[in-house]
Amino acid sequence: MKVLAIDTSTPTGSIALLEGDTLLAEVAVTSTQTHAQRLMPAIDATLDMAGLTIAECDGFAVTTGPGSFTGLRIGISTVKGLGFATKKPIAAVSTLEALTYQFPSFPNLVCPLLDARKEQIYTALYESIGHMKWKTVIEDCAVETREWLEQIQHLCLFVGNGATVYRELIREILGDLAQFAPSYLNRVRASVVAHIGMKQITDGETADIESLVPHYVRKSDAEIKLEKGVLTNVSKKI
Repeated sequence: MKVLAIDTSTPTGSIALLEGDTLLAEVAVTSTQTHAQRLMPAIDATLDMAGLTIAECDGFAVTTGPGSFTGLRIGISTVKGLGFATKKPIAAVSTLEALTYQFPSFPNLVCPLLDARKEQIYTALYESIGHMKWKTVIEDCAVETREWLEQIQHLCLFVGNGATVYRELIREILGDLAQFAPSYLNRVRASVVAHIGMKQITDGETADIESLVPHYVRKSDAEIKLEKGVLTNVSKKI
């Protein structure tokens, strides 16, 4: 099975093509260009390196969040278009799960962190229950960073760009209970997304193309402002 995977959840976009357990090609780019500008050229380059076409892919995988609102929309819209055009299955993969999946044998808690700005993080908590198996201790959420860290009482591995941004705060609060992934594992890799997606497709756990939407976790600034505006207007009428 050949799976094309896309991640646009953070400023570093990533595309990978996986056949079975063999990584055929992977591209990762961080630049001033937007995902909208560079995604399709990156997909074309990945396919070209592997010597394949979109039609030869057996399925697609995409990170659905949490992460950048705009980035997620672009990635998911692109994969939905590919799915509609080829009539091939799509796997929806949690961004935080993809970060955690890189540590199949870590014997303690794994905490993926993505910087959500405004002193908040997107995060979750996982525990290994065997090789390549994890138990979700706490589901994906958006929380205030210090409040989240103060509830962790056990040895924990931190991974993701949030672990870099808040490294000093993590050390301050958790001390020796905090361990950190190496910097080269702090970004979401499309090859990992492809592995997860391939298993989901094989197990029949595919996403419905029409109803597939980003998993934002928290509301956008535009939604918050809109709600505030509606509430203000209502209060004026009472």
